[in-house]
Amino acid sequence: MKMMMRGSSSRESSLAHNRWTNISSHPPFSDLNDINNNNNKCLSGQPLSPSSKINSKPKGLPREHIDKYKRGHTHPVSALYQLSQVLQFQLDMKETVTTAGITGFYFAFCAVIDGVQYKTGMGITKKEARAKAAELALEELIASLENDGIPSDVSAGPPPLPVREKESTSPEIHSGRAVIERKNPIKDQVPNVVREMFTKLMDSYPEFSGCGGTVAAFVMLSPEGCEVVALGTGSSNTKASPAPTGRILHDSHAVVTARRSLMRFLYRNLLLFFSKNSTLEEKSVFQQDQTTKLLSLKNHFTLHLYLSQLPKGAAQIPSQLRLNPLSISAWEVNNQIGLHVVVEGKVFSKFSSSYEQMGSHVVSMSATDKIMQWQVLGFQGALLSHFIEPVYMSSIFIGDGSCSDTRGMEMAVNQRVDGITSALPLYYCVYRPHISLVSSAVPPDAHPSQKSLSLNWSHGDLMVEVVDALDGKSTEDSPFKSSPALASRLCKAAMLSRFNLVAKEAQREELLTAVTYREAKMMAKPYQEAKSVLKSYLEKKGYGQWVEKPPISDHFSM
Repeated sequence: MKMMMRGSSSRESSLAHNRWTNISSHPPFSDLNDINNNNNKCLSGQPLSPSSKINSKPKGLPREHIDKYKRGHTHPVSALYQLSQVLQFQLDMKETVTTAGITGFYFAFCAVIDGVQYKTGMGITKKEARAKAAELALEELIASLENDGIPSDVSAGPPPLPVREKESTSPEIHSGRAVIERKNPIKDQVPNVVREMFTKLMDSYPEFSGCGGTVAAFVMLSPEGCEVVALGTGSSNTKASPAPTGRILHDSHAVVTARRSLMRFLYRNLLLFFSKNSTLEEKSVFQQDQTTKLLSLKNHFTLHLYLSQLPKGAAQIPSQLRLNPLSISAWEVNNQIGLHVVVEGKVFSKFSSSYEQMGSHVVSMSATDKIMQWQVLGFQGALLSHFIEPVYMSSIFIGDGSCSDTRGMEMAVNQRVDGITSALPLYYCVYRPHISLVSSAVPPDAHPSQKSLSLNWSHGDLMVEVVDALDGKSTEDSPFKSSPALASRLCKAAMLSRFNLVAKEAQREELLTAVTYREAKMMAKPYQEAKSVLKSYLEKKGYGQWVEKPPISDHFSM
């Protein structure tokens, strides 16, 4: 089915040069299946056959592949995959959305190289759109390679490295930031930079090292390098009943905590953008679409999610289970791939009798289901959607040593929502992240002795905040405390305060008329429409009914 789509971003030309000049330090792909299994099919829409895989460097130069492509002897998608093997970068061909101002129904794809998106290609068929996306990527990539001067022979050994200002690949820590240069594949960079930041935080607050058993972090990739912008730990939710105050955290699992920390990071950057100060505005990660006036991440910025463990819920599906099983009962399938809820840290299928007996307990959707939702609605949430386009993750990395494959995560996050994009409003889509296993960022000696505690940190914070997940408030000895009442800086009330501040700076007077938190959320019409479509789709497909918090928890004002 054809669907309305919207556009992606392009990569700065210098990145291709960096990729070439550091080719000798990159481990080659061991199997092209790592790419093919997560990409759209190329050429005729079929998977590459084993005979077509490129398992070693060609004896010739990239010039040979470039010349064949320019003479029209090589299909654009094939040429791009060939260059990915020669230059050893990670390549995905992702279905995306069309650029603003395009009318009619088109398919849209973009090339994603090492997590960075190139320009969007469109066509009336998927094959045509994929080919156009490859052409656009090759246009930029080849131009940068030719301009930067590629050595004339790669068969004689690694190319000579140019003189660089920084030769060390070790992380730099400055101004509270952990940054790693773009010298290694992104799947190496992400766990490295998360490990650096996590270690830095734990060294600064050793008394809370016991709450670091489960870690989630959001990493921003830019031409400057890889940088952690939000981090959270935790594995519990509160026992407190919902109240109309907005000052209790009901879910303190690591990825939920990290995501709310990411929202704080986004609010900070919105204030920079709307500061009316050109210097501060330049520091923001946002740029503005002059047609819609909505903001989006700058073209060369992408976000990636790191998880130290497989999230609770359907991601932990048994490896032998299939979406269309022939030998197991429909009941078992529903239990495994359906929606899951978490009650006091315990996970239940929406179809289980145990869940039905939970009564009045506070219930949260599982971390897996929330990630699936965020990859459709965006990680920014309803309030931020007033200002910015949906924020999606380009990659999800699992640093769980006990995990042997990502099949459950692929099924839970991607396959359950296949086919929904055409029903979603403008800007929203099913963004399929590249999901892969990576090395652990958590030291092997990290023991979660403080399981009820949750730690949060966001780029720009001077101190971490420690939350008692069972109470949903900051602890008395937390390094950061927002008030004597111990309301967390991640609570809904704090988010509404930031929302009002940004609305004022952006001169969005209509948003300031919202009296309650719920009213501000419901004013985000496209977001609410997308959310309604998603909930209906999941129920229609038999995955279960999405559980909402009692409305009373949103009926508060500042």
